[in-house]
Amino acid sequence: MIKNNGDSIAIGICLGVAFGLIFDNLALGIALGVAIGAAGIFDSKKKAKNKGAKKD
Repeated sequence: MIKNNGDSIAIGICLGVAFGLIFDNLALGIALGVAIGAAGIFDSKKKAKNKGAKKD
């Protein structure tokens, strides 16, 4: 199964770096950002598909 998480991983890394700088632990922030991005929490394509679906 091929899953395209390019946008989601980019957003996760950005947030991870920001929190890493705030908490003075950049390595942990990047690692958590990649994990969150790979999980697909910031998947805007999935949300867009759900908006277009008809409600019964």
